[in-house]
Amino acid sequence: MKKPKRMVTEAQQTFSFTRRSFVLGAAQWGMGGLLAVRMAWLSVAQNEKYALLAESNRVSLTLMPPRRGWIVDRVGKPLALNRTSFRVDLIPDRIQDQDRVLGQLKQLLALTSDEIDRIREDIEKSAGFQPVQVAENLDVERFAAVSIRANEMPGVAPAQSYARYYPEGAAVGHLVGYVGVASAKDYEKEKNPLLIQPGFKIGKEGLERVFEKLMRGKPGAKRSEVTARGKLVRDLETREDTPGSTLRLTVNAGLQTYASRRMGDQSASLVCIDCSSGDILAMTSMPSYDPNSFSDGISHTEWNMFSSDDHLPLINKSLQGLFPPGSTSKPMTSLGLLAAGIDPDQTVNCTGAYRVGNALFHCSQRRGHGPIALHEAIIKSCDIYFYAMAKQAGMNPLATMARQLGLGAEFALPVTSQRYGTVPDPEWLERRYKKKWSTFDTINSSIGQGYMLVNPLQLAIMTARIASGKKLIPRLTMAQKQVPAPPLDVNPEHLAFVRDAMTGVVNSGRGTASIAKLPVEGVLMAGKTGTAQVRRITMAERAGGVRSNASLDWKQRDHSLFIAFAPADAPRYAMGCIVEHGGFGASAAAPLVRDAMTFLFDPEKAMASLVAQEVAWGGDIKTRMAAKRASWTTPAAPTAPSPEAVTESSAAPSTATPPANTSEATSD
Repeated sequence: MKKPKRMVTEAQQTFSFTRRSFVLGAAQWGMGGLLAVRMAWLSVAQNEKYALLAESNRVSLTLMPPRRGWIVDRVGKPLALNRTSFRVDLIPDRIQDQDRVLGQLKQLLALTSDEIDRIREDIEKSAGFQPVQVAENLDVERFAAVSIRANEMPGVAPAQSYARYYPEGAAVGHLVGYVGVASAKDYEKEKNPLLIQPGFKIGKEGLERVFEKLMRGKPGAKRSEVTARGKLVRDLETREDTPGSTLRLTVNAGLQTYASRRMGDQSASLVCIDCSSGDILAMTSMPSYDPNSFSDGISHTEWNMFSSDDHLPLINKSLQGLFPPGSTSKPMTSLGLLAAGIDPDQTVNCTGAYRVGNALFHCSQRRGHGPIALHEAIIKSCDIYFYAMAKQAGMNPLATMARQLGLGAEFALPVTSQRYGTVPDPEWLERRYKKKWSTFDTINSSIGQGYMLVNPLQLAIMTARIASGKKLIPRLTMAQKQVPAPPLDVNPEHLAFVRDAMTGVVNSGRGTASIAKLPVEGVLMAGKTGTAQVRRITMAERAGGVRSNASLDWKQRDHSLFIAFAPADAPRYAMGCIVEHGGFGASAAAPLVRDAMTFLFDPEKAMASLVAQEVAWGGDIKTRMAAKRASWTTPAAPTAPSPEAVTESSAAPSTATPPANTSEATSD
């Protein structure tokens, strides 16, 4: 049976249509409301955000690296400054064909294979966004050649910037340090976008590293309007950078350079102190590196040359080199003996040898000095006198005096590393080696041998304190607070006695340093020679005649030392000098100090002498270093550690320490 059809009335159709229209209208109004709310949110609440995004699409913001603060000497002469430089960098993330790009750059910039290898290694080590230096300090022709073809070489970024320049070169290498491109590790530490800007460099060593925040400055910025494809439309505005602050040192740039040049090819260090203030006037260590080369990025060949050099040009000997002071410690020992109550008029018969138990200690004068008292013992550097008197007084008063004069001390200087040496005494030996102190140790220490170790800075401080009678504190920057130095806790009569004897060492005609007499009329210099033994001399060798330094390999020769102050009657300058393996104190260190001191009183006379000597040496520092690089080839060089290995951690200094207990130790 068929179901009857449902009847739909007009009223029902009208109701159904009205209901559906209401639902659809409500949905439309709801969607419209949501869109309106969203539009209000985006246009009002999020206005700043999207305005910035739109602006960033339209405007390109480029950081402009700041000009680094200068480093100047005490009178404003620049030791590190900035000069305009043309450079080329690579952005690793943007390179499409590395081999092709490097090949083109090699041809356009006349790069060597070593430089290409260095660039490849830097690309591998860098973060992809970090620029890698290709070349710096380019001439206009080569820079233009790269700029014209930059569009053909994706990733190549030619730019004009400021480059660090060190006018004195290697003469200030260890003093000021150098700058270099920030590493990926540096960037991860700071997260500062400035560090990845092409041409920007940070301090890597020395004062450049210590005062990085002071000298960095604040970057500028340039806003440029660009198209969606990044094409430049116009420059909008530029905010200039804020240069870093100038670092003013206490150093006398003329003396610093002169002393460095005067050292020639010797491995040496000289430190000069102002006796009135404690200011460091010179702190030289040679051989050194040229900070201009390091800042530009040295080649593997040059790095291997430095690393394999037995004179260790990468080590700052002034602060990191530790040496036995030899007889330069005798003025200090004399003050210790006087403080212990030793009568300066008491004589000791020097026969050339001194027996302690079954050991025999020798004097620098093989036949002996005969009966001798303290004043003459200082002038003639009689070891036997100091053996006998030190045995009588004991080690403690000598160690106390050594510490009061600055040996073994840590000085608050703005340097990356500093080694403090050793002032031995019974307590120290027990604590360090679990050994009992013996008479042998006292005798060795009395002439600056055995366990005693100092650096050249400490020698200069010791000399300045003896000369001034004050506990001078060394200062390297003018910004360091200058505290009035209190007087030493030493009898002024004892100081006058020792100063007079040191004057006799140079000027009496019977001292060990007559060669050091100043060629300056009316100015006398007081001093003390030292010869630090670095090898054991056997009794058999003494019987047959001790071998001369000239007959020995360089590393077996004695260290040559000299301390001095001038004028002797009113001290203004004090110096401490060590010539590593230079032989007797009077043969190398004393003439060097004489000439450096002459420069302070008569620069023209000192320079005339130096120029004549440099002719015999093969030219000035720069000329000799260039000749050495030209003659040095990689195949002949032993394998050397990477630059990072020495930059990140200070290598062991050039120090040859004699045995602690040796009955053959002698010193002049």
